[in-house]
Amino acid sequence: MTITKAVIPVAGMGTRFLPATLSVSKVMIPILDRPSIHYAIEELHQAGITEIIFIISPDQKSIKDYFHPRPDIEALLKNRGERH
Repeated sequence: MTITKAVIPVAGMGTRFLPATLSVSKVMIPILDRPSIHYAIEELHQAGITEIIFIISPDQKSIKDYFHPRPDIEALLKNRGERH
């Protein structure tokens, strides 16, 4: 049986990361050039995961915005020969 789905619980206040989490969700804290959650997603993708389900709080809009599809940007990159 191949596992193709992952569930990532990221809800919560992130109190252990205070004061950093006063302005940004704990999984959106940057590491180098990307939010920390981005690295986890890359690892899941490399492991063959094709569907990822986030458990988030209603106020964690930054996570939704970060992973929301952007057809306009995808089309621009495709036209330039770049794909992510």
